[in-house]
Amino acid sequence: MPDIDEPFIQELMAENPEFRALVEDHQRAEARLQELAEKSFLSEEDELEIKQTKRHKLFLKDRMEAIARDHRDRSVTAPR
Repeated sequence: MPDIDEPFIQELMAENPEFRALVEDHQRAEARLQELAEKSFLSEEDELEIKQTKRHKLFLKDRMEAIARDHRDRSVTAPR
């Protein structure tokens, strides 16, 4: 999530269990893609797993961005 700064991500992770779980799942998916990228030969199953994992990461990213957008909107409209 390049458009979200680190302090904001840390705040969301501390306050929102769903966001925290999504970030952790995203990190696991990224690590798995790294493992697969290091293989010298990819089987058909590996290639399918790569495609599915990339799709899953995109889903996770979209959900994290939606949560971040909602959080930011609530922060902006909340009375101070």
